[in-house]
Amino acid sequence: MKKYSSGLLNFVLTVFLFVTLVTPALADDHVHPNDIARFIAGLEPAASSPLHKFAETKNWKRHSAAFDKAWKNVEKAKLKEARIWARNSISRSEDTMFYMFSGPDFLYANTFFPKAKTYILTGLEPVGQVSHVDKLSSRNMNYSLLQLRQSMNTVLNYSFFITKRMKHELRTGFKGTLPIMLVFMARSGKVIEDISFVTLNDDGTVVPFDEDATKQTPRAVKVTFRSEGEKEAPLQTLYYFSTDLGNNGVKRSGFLKFCESFGKGDSLVKSASYLMHYGSFSTVRDFLLDHSSTLLQDDSGIPVRHFDLKQWDMKLHGRYKGPISLFAKNYQRDLARLYRKLGAEKVKFGIGYRWRVYETNFLLATKK
Repeated sequence: MKKYSSGLLNFVLTVFLFVTLVTPALADDHVHPNDIARFIAGLEPAASSPLHKFAETKNWKRHSAAFDKAWKNVEKAKLKEARIWARNSISRSEDTMFYMFSGPDFLYANTFFPKAKTYILTGLEPVGQVSHVDKLSSRNMNYSLLQLRQSMNTVLNYSFFITKRMKHELRTGFKGTLPIMLVFMARSGKVIEDISFVTLNDDGTVVPFDEDATKQTPRAVKVTFRSEGEKEAPLQTLYYFSTDLGNNGVKRSGFLKFCESFGKGDSLVKSASYLMHYGSFSTVRDFLLDHSSTLLQDDSGIPVRHFDLKQWDMKLHGRYKGPISLFAKNYQRDLARLYRKLGAEKVKFGIGYRWRVYETNFLLATKK
């Protein structure tokens, strides 16, 4: 449910197109998922991988160099300072991390909560796949790589996606959010151990997705991974659910029951279209207030009027200028008064719709 930048959207489409170029090898030779993630992220796969020969081509080397440059820029401009802030400001962490309305944004989930054992992400965007057998001509390969290089100037300049355009683009090329998450994970130094498609029963229990038993698309993906250089560390797990978080949607699914099984967690909400400002999303709003030990959000998350200040410690950051014009009606007078009353800490990075450092805002709420 995000608003997404056009530059990142061009990147998303091109990654989808690029992945289709190599998928015959992925399907036919049973390529390890970590090699897939590294390859599409512009990082060399293992020398023994069937993908290694593709990584020796000039086109892929240009793809890799462009990714290296883009990642260096986003690390310097955003992630480095966000990581330092999180390390100094988030004093405790739970095993579970909830990121409602996230789309495929593993990047900021990991930046703010790197020690979570389980990440639970959600969005309306479809899950997708990475083993789709589709053959494109060399001309299409060169074109898609060219499009990717051209999009690298604006890739990752913002911290959000654009849902409306993304939903359209996800219907073409290589579909789904999984390739994007794998790119983010590989570039964040993660080693992918396994990818499986799952679904939920009404009671919230996870069951494998049986492709032979149904023609429906999987509603969730489970990715098991670890950090590079930490072979002895416990594995971490990422779930991405394609699900409706409106009151009617969560009533019909077992998603929140699944989340409840993990107990308390830490939560992130940003660029969430102000949906939890409305009664039609009150169920997921109440869930986060009840099950979050730490809640990091910009002003598009839960309105401050719903926080009981006797139960929460609130630390404000940046400056509150109100929503961008698209969401002007969601201005929070309560939040503006809180900024005047409590003051706010200066920040060196921006998130959300107000992504520029000099106008960004977010709060860190910790359950007492």
